[in-house]
Amino acid sequence: MERTFPICRACGVQYATPRLDCPICTDERQFIGWDGQRWTTLPELRAQGYHGRVEPEGDGVIGLGVDPKVGIGQRALLVRTPGGNVLWDCVGYLDTDIVTAVRALGGIHMIAISHPHFYGTMIEWSRAFGGVPIYLHRADARWVGRPDEAVVFWSGDTRVIGDALTLVNAGVHFAGGTVLHWGGADSGQGALLSGDILQVVMDRRWVSFMYSYPNYIPERPAAVRRAVQLLEPLGFETIYGAFWNAVVRIDGHAAIRRSADRYLRFAADRPTES
Repeated sequence: MERTFPICRACGVQYATPRLDCPICTDERQFIGWDGQRWTTLPELRAQGYHGRVEPEGDGVIGLGVDPKVGIGQRALLVRTPGGNVLWDCVGYLDTDIVTAVRALGGIHMIAISHPHFYGTMIEWSRAFGGVPIYLHRADARWVGRPDEAVVFWSGDTRVIGDALTLVNAGVHFAGGTVLHWGGADSGQGALLSGDILQVVMDRRWVSFMYSYPNYIPERPAAVRRAVQLLEPLGFETIYGAFWNAVVRIDGHAAIRRSADRYLRFAADRPTES
């Protein structure tokens, strides 16, 4: 019989044991739902008709999501590279249909996650594909709700995880907030997978930077400056955000620079009126 682990309804993160609250949601960057703390499990979600969504999001990039949405509603990304597939970010759901679909696409060789809101059912995903490693920044280690030997904590500003695949600790949203640079994307033009560390906004020519999205707390200017400085040497044309179709298709590198300039101009209380 499958052992069941509790999943927070508000954020979709799975825990090793039952608990009264979800620490991720009691933090000011998330929230407890207006109906109070609520829990579910994978068997319960499957019985309620939840199912996977697998759709292309770009060249060599496949979106993996859930309908109806679980937690925040992000979608993960399967990055298909010659050296093996990487699952970027995670969702709070998994079933045999998704596993079958991903195996047909070459499976998963490693997992990397941007920040705690997107830890989801990461251990379930790892085990479904043979216990593949899960790369998390050590600065966010205290938020892991289901410890497992598959979790690999890394430290510092960058970590190479494959050919032309580099994790960058941008440090926005969370201290360990991470983005993934894929230098081999788009015939060598490169892509940045940003989760909502750098949030692709409704005007998809831009990104933004927030400490707390649901509570509208802006990120500190120093953190934004540091992130831009770390990303400046990297080449990329495309930026893949956290949600379906939240993609900057062209001019991504310049989009980050001009977005940061705009953000910092307003943060310094010096907006330019049109």
